[in-house]
Amino acid sequence: MTIKEITHLYNRVGFGISFQEASSLQKQSRTQVVSNIFDASREMTPLSVDVSEIKSQVRGLNLKDRKKIRSLIKDSVKKIHQLNIAWLYKLGNTQELLREKMTLFWANHFVCHDKNILHFQQYQNTLRKHALGNFKDFVIAIAKEPAMIKYLNTKQNKKRKPNENFARELMELFTLGRDHYSEKDIKEAARAFTGWNHDLMGNFRFRRMQHDYGEKTFLGKTGNFNGEAIIDIILQEKQCAKFICEKLYRYFVNDSLDASRVAEMTELFYQDYDIENLMRFVLTSNWFYDEKNIGTKIKSPVEFLIGMHRIVPMQFEKERELVYLQKLLGQHLLFPPNVAGWKGGRNWINPNTMMLRLRLPSILLANGEIALDEKGEFEDDFQRFNSKRNRQRRLKVIPDWETFHANNSNTTTAQLQEVLLTSPLNRGTKQYLDKLADQDLKEYCIQLMSLPEYQLC
Repeated sequence: MTIKEITHLYNRVGFGISFQEASSLQKQSRTQVVSNIFDASREMTPLSVDVSEIKSQVRGLNLKDRKKIRSLIKDSVKKIHQLNIAWLYKLGNTQELLREKMTLFWANHFVCHDKNILHFQQYQNTLRKHALGNFKDFVIAIAKEPAMIKYLNTKQNKKRKPNENFARELMELFTLGRDHYSEKDIKEAARAFTGWNHDLMGNFRFRRMQHDYGEKTFLGKTGNFNGEAIIDIILQEKQCAKFICEKLYRYFVNDSLDASRVAEMTELFYQDYDIENLMRFVLTSNWFYDEKNIGTKIKSPVEFLIGMHRIVPMQFEKERELVYLQKLLGQHLLFPPNVAGWKGGRNWINPNTMMLRLRLPSILLANGEIALDEKGEFEDDFQRFNSKRNRQRRLKVIPDWETFHANNSNTTTAQLQEVLLTSPLNRGTKQYLDKLADQDLKEYCIQLMSLPEYQLC
């Protein structure tokens, strides 16, 4: 494989790669490199924060004690923010690259939010567990998660008064896409999921007395269907495989769909809904490495931040500033904007976020300042954050330049450029980089990350 192909692969399954690491893989075949990536993600390491105290309080909770419940919710939300930071650092340091990148993808597919850290942490690890597994098992597991049961109101879905929220989103957002089912299908599916509930500790519970055991007609089939049967019928529709393949193609290959490639993926995925087999097919296909698919995707805020961290490891002294940066960049992990999640693509960029992205490398890696000279949303957000109202502020970040130099001891500026910039360079950028070629590698790295081309992968 070429350096360019290896860099492209690692940009999509992870968050980039150093030149020395890429060089060490050059003599291996594409199949071997991809297999190694899957092998590294074979096991699942749960993401967790300490919830022992909250667990003990929940076990002895009196549901009539409203004051205690409010206090628990407040403590739980703090833990969810800790989980957010833990996930970011996990993304920046894990060897299970593909599993974590797939988890990031599925978190924006099976979108969910919960204020209960016990249930939400469990939900996140269910995403992680099934990220490369069987899609049918995945959908059933997600449908039974307490966080999802609450988020889409399955808890209120009872025989005498069905709630259609989960049934609708199951088809529209999770499996089939809009316009591939009828309103009657939604109503019948909702009946099948009646009685799905959970206990306080996050265990799934089927409430038999709340379930509708009557005959249902769904997607042209009639029977006494329960929730699992509804999911099975949905997956019999080839549209389900196509819908998932389109989303995976946009995320891992190109925002612009290639109908013929999606069709190839769909044929394979529809056979057994094996996510690993599908991803292995994509990552070893010649077309995945076509020029039109390299350096064409706008990095998400998380990809942008973690990509920098992977090159120059950094530690935030105040974790709340990392939360603040996520909000300013437009992607606060674990806090999706709505049930449809983040739109991605060009939606990541607007005048405010672009300005911040271009300045962020010097802010984080060269003790740069965030100033309040700019007008508009950026200024307003920062003023809310900055209670002292000083006109300039330095984020307290400790970059690990020693590790950077150790990982790039024999790397030239040209080689560093090769792995950091994968999109075509215009004439002005080339001339600018030529002038910087004699700079120290550290300074050159900061300048490369400050270019518009670094926003693409």
